[in-house]
Amino acid sequence: MKKLFLAATMLLGITSVNAQEPLIPMMQGGMPTDVKFNEYVAAPDGFDKETAGIEHGTIVEAEYQSTVTDTLRKVTIYLPPKYDKAKKYPVLYLLHGIGGDHKEWLQGEPKNIMDNLYAQKKAKPMIIVMPNGRALKDDRAIGNVYATAPGFEKFEGDLIDCLIPYIEKNYSVYTDQPHRAIAGLSMGGGQSLNFGLAHLDKFAYVGGFSSAPNTRQPQQLIPDADAFKKSNKLLWMVCGDKDGLMRNSSNLKSFCDQNNLPCTLISYPGGQHDFVVWKYGLYNFSQLIF
Repeated sequence: MKKLFLAATMLLGITSVNAQEPLIPMMQGGMPTDVKFNEYVAAPDGFDKETAGIEHGTIVEAEYQSTVTDTLRKVTIYLPPKYDKAKKYPVLYLLHGIGGDHKEWLQGEPKNIMDNLYAQKKAKPMIIVMPNGRALKDDRAIGNVYATAPGFEKFEGDLIDCLIPYIEKNYSVYTDQPHRAIAGLSMGGGQSLNFGLAHLDKFAYVGGFSSAPNTRQPQQLIPDADAFKKSNKLLWMVCGDKDGLMRNSSNLKSFCDQNNLPCTLISYPGGQHDFVVWKYGLYNFSQLIF
């Protein structure tokens, strides 16, 4: 696993960091020639824009104690409109990329996207948890962010042993596998595939948006096809067709097709490694879970 994260660091490290995530040149790409993409359907105009006259959710920031880093760690949380402590909600854990932190997904307008979906009755009310996926004492996204890649591997323990218990203790949520989902962008997409598929007892829905080279090989992600079929309710991916990281998603899609395992991969037309694709990912994935 450490070698995979080192490879991710080396591959990503040859590029520069923009305001969102590292740009990935196509020369790092390539995909299986036999991969079969699922149908692309464009999101409607304004799906990510604030809409007047509808009910709105709330973005809050909280802190939880991590035994992995021995620090208090910050997490951003989206609460749906009319969040009611007397009710139970499913939870989507939404992970950022190597250049971001617990606030990066706010660039993707999750509040607007979800508020609009609820107003249109296209998604079930859920809590969205956006943590810092860099489990280090100093988890800031500053300096050479590529050097922090090992922290993304350590986040597995932080997520399972610290964050999930914190959310389930402090928010009115279901605590069983059918009511948990995990998805992420770039490095967070790789984390979501790695951790979600490794913990089928924890997550029923798994999504990867432009997943990075930290993504494990398909045979490692799904070593037991029967266990996967029994426990996973959705494996859903999207990647821009101009994104050099397409091969990470297409390799898994090809593996699943060859082994008759349900899996969705959408190729976003003209898509780069940016929030245009990731917003689309959240918009679609959130409608399919729970």
